[in-house]
Amino acid sequence: MNLEMKVPTVGESITEVTIGQWFKKDGDQVQMDEVICELESDKATFELTAEAAGTLKIKAQEGDTLEIGAVICVIDSASNSESKEEKTIVMEAAKSSQGGKTGEIKDMIVPTVGESITEVTLASWLKEDGDYVTLDEIIAEVDSDKATFELPAEANGILRHVAKEGDILEIGGLICKIEVVEGGAQAATAASPAAGETIKPAASGNETYATGHASPAAAKIIAEKGINAEDVKGTGKDGRITKEDAISAQAKEAPKAAEAKPSAPKVEAPSAPKVAGSRESRREKMTSLRRTVSRRLVAVKNETAMLTTFNEVNMGPIMDIRKKYKDQFKEKHGVNLGFMSFFTKAVCVALQEWPAVNAMIDGNEIIYNDFCDISIAVSAPKGLVVPVIRNAEAMSFDQIEKEVVRLAGKARDNKLSIEEMTGGTFTITNGGVFGSMMSTPIINAPQSAILGMHNIVERPMAVNGEVKILPMMYLALSYDHRIIDGRESVSFLVRVKQLLEDPTRLLFGV
Repeated sequence: MNLEMKVPTVGESITEVTIGQWFKKDGDQVQMDEVICELESDKATFELTAEAAGTLKIKAQEGDTLEIGAVICVIDSASNSESKEEKTIVMEAAKSSQGGKTGEIKDMIVPTVGESITEVTLASWLKEDGDYVTLDEIIAEVDSDKATFELPAEANGILRHVAKEGDILEIGGLICKIEVVEGGAQAATAASPAAGETIKPAASGNETYATGHASPAAAKIIAEKGINAEDVKGTGKDGRITKEDAISAQAKEAPKAAEAKPSAPKVEAPSAPKVAGSRESRREKMTSLRRTVSRRLVAVKNETAMLTTFNEVNMGPIMDIRKKYKDQFKEKHGVNLGFMSFFTKAVCVALQEWPAVNAMIDGNEIIYNDFCDISIAVSAPKGLVVPVIRNAEAMSFDQIEKEVVRLAGKARDNKLSIEEMTGGTFTITNGGVFGSMMSTPIINAPQSAILGMHNIVERPMAVNGEVKILPMMYLALSYDHRIIDGRESVSFLVRVKQLLEDPTRLLFGV
């Protein structure tokens, strides 16, 4: 009996949907209520579940747009009885061999990774389709708009990929399946594979399934160098290829022409010469992080009364202090004395004097914070992230510098946690490291203000009637005019300027 599955009604005003991706292939056996594909509307994404058990016959392909009520697939339930008999035979064979496949399939879904995170992107598979995996072994990495997470296996068995690298999955979406195996890797190898299955042989001797596999960081370096992973010797645990192995590895040199076997010269048709100004282009999917940043920045522009005030600061006094004490500071504290600690301390003093700049709007109420959690904008490989320095007002210069180094390092390695990127009350961003002279930074919602630092340029300045060449920096304070008035914003920035041009005030709190 053939059962036609049609596009269901998914909303009062929705008239058509697009097929996002199929989780099952044409001809696959499906179970009743099993998720078989994902549908996308202009408002949300929905999962389509099988209405019966049987053989799936796909009628519409990924990317097709269908009206509500259109046939999307057919399920041949007549073949279900045959599949049940096959399953029974496999289970009996497993039992008789006292190990191997149990017939149980473990569905692994995208776990809840944060209160405000609704979807993730499958960044990379660390285990191949058909690999034997053990319980709690890391099999994949997933990216959210805030951090990267590792996905551990939930059972021992054979891994079957459902989602591909780059796929966007909702929380609770099916990411892979594990064919549960008892008796370890040897039992998985000995078990008779079902039709169409390919099972990798178990490792022998001292080798394990980690042998020859590269860590995520190592895999990226190997790909950039164009090296075959099989040519890299792993020195990590169980022979795993580490980041250091990938860095020290060299691509094999091409065989010399003299050693190559002589062959008849090939006559190739002349190709059109490439000229300057190539018109090639490429299309890439936006990452989950980039999509979220885009959405939030547009929302801030539309939902806040944002404007920017500017000032300039003479960085000479701070530069003199750093030059005088930087060696002693690093010798004692083990970290460099940078500009960020001075700016953070100055901002904390000014925030406590002008609390509206440290506040935020929540509905019809204003939340004033007595603490200063300073968000520091960091450019990470996957985009801009903003880790938070907690209670910065109570920290010393060396504590701030150490925290900045720690958070920046984790950001570059994509290891920041959700907790380390939420809850800031004020943001500092430094476009000067990229050569920016002046900009208008966008507020990091739900905060009400952000301070932009810029590059230091020697300029002629009038000082007491004389022209002097001074290292000057422009400061920009973008703020939400709904909560911060002009007097408060300008006074805050003037106070920060005053503290930076006379850093000894930070020591005495004046």
